[in-house]
Amino acid sequence: MLEELGAVKYPLLYEINTRVYLTELSVRLGRRATLDDIPDSELKRLAALGFAWVWFLGAWQTGAAAREISRTNPECRAECESVLPGLRDEDIAGSCFAIQSYTVHSDLGGNAAMLRLRERLHNLGMKLLLDFVPNHVAPDHRWTAEHPEYFVHGPDGAPAQGRDPYFPSWSDTLQLNYGHAGLQAAMRAELMQVATLCDGVRCDMAMLILPEVFLHTWGIAVEPFWPGAIASVRERQPGFLFLAEVYWDLELTMQQQGFDYAYDKSLYDRLRERNATLVRAHFCAGLDYQRRLARFLENHDEPRAAEAFPPPVHDAAAVVTFLSPGLRFFHQGQFEGRRRRIPVQLNRAAPEAPDAERVRFYDRLLRCLRHPALCDGDWQLLESAPAWEGNRTHEEFIAFFWRAPDGQRIGVAVNYSGGQAQCFLQLPASEVNGRRWWLIDLMSDARYERDGSELSARGLYLDMPAWGYHVFQLSA
Repeated sequence: MLEELGAVKYPLLYEINTRVYLTELSVRLGRRATLDDIPDSELKRLAALGFAWVWFLGAWQTGAAAREISRTNPECRAECESVLPGLRDEDIAGSCFAIQSYTVHSDLGGNAAMLRLRERLHNLGMKLLLDFVPNHVAPDHRWTAEHPEYFVHGPDGAPAQGRDPYFPSWSDTLQLNYGHAGLQAAMRAELMQVATLCDGVRCDMAMLILPEVFLHTWGIAVEPFWPGAIASVRERQPGFLFLAEVYWDLELTMQQQGFDYAYDKSLYDRLRERNATLVRAHFCAGLDYQRRLARFLENHDEPRAAEAFPPPVHDAAAVVTFLSPGLRFFHQGQFEGRRRRIPVQLNRAAPEAPDAERVRFYDRLLRCLRHPALCDGDWQLLESAPAWEGNRTHEEFIAFFWRAPDGQRIGVAVNYSGGQAQCFLQLPASEVNGRRWWLIDLMSDARYERDGSELSARGLYLDMPAWGYHVFQLSA
């Protein structure tokens, strides 16, 4: 199935905050911008960078009820004011996940504008990803009047607010009841409608409607939703993509439910812990599982990568994340080193000057990701040996080897620690023996010549600074 979803084995995904992007475009144009106003030059830029998928976050119709809740909620206002000085009421549009209707928001140009955007993406070889929010809807959704039985109700008989079992409820939403067969049928129909407008969906908190999770959260037994719903969509659109936002070590479960990709939050968390042993252990999982993970360093829910990871750690974490197998998932503003996370209730962001170092870093990284070995090759995790007896710094290395279908080879090595580290990196002997090799670092201007027999016998000696990394192309 995965091979049907894109031209390469390991595609790139770019997330755009639609409302914030169009607000900034409106300022430049001097009028309200819609999806039709997104310049072809911007879409061509993303295509040239190698992106196969573009996710337009927050495109669906929202309403006055959720907007008013956000504007009057003290915690929400405080968060918005912390990232947007001079906050105005009109800057708070309400959560884009409090969906009133699965029609493209009228302010964005409606369904017709989205279909034209999809066609423009297709003409550039890219595909369109949109949101699907299975767990809840906005308080002014039409079902509240037409189908009150579709909702979970509290002891007082009022519809319950949407939530997961470990955090306070989302006060601007109402919880759908997956124990009701009519609701499940209605949500399948909504998903089918969404699929007519895009090529894939990112499913918000997708694990919340798993039978075991729903029972734990609400005490209500439910039939599985995802396998049947996904199968129904694919009967009409065989290549349709499903990406699951998922936590609590349920990534494999979501893959087994039919999702093409699941968020790899575990890798992100281990990188933030700065524990090389845990990170390396994460890559010992089977490749069939790993290639169906979405690897990210930030998204609209997480802190900005430039804020969460100091500069040298950030670059090392990015090399590990995006040069591993899976869907490579990037976020608007990440390349420029933006530091302020934008709450999903806002439709405007504070201006931030680009970080020149991050811009240069991502320019090199994206060029690396267009290499045939890294976008379409075979991957393996490498081991490292002590550089000398008693030196255990080899345990700080995380290293991969990639081989392209045409035989080109890439070696990736990262010292994921805060100290100098040495090792002998164990390259595949059959790949390097018998020739002399040039090791050309694609992330710097470094070049090294090495004897293949020595590489095969002892390994590649590395002595690297804290958070250092190499991405070597091996050329005979």
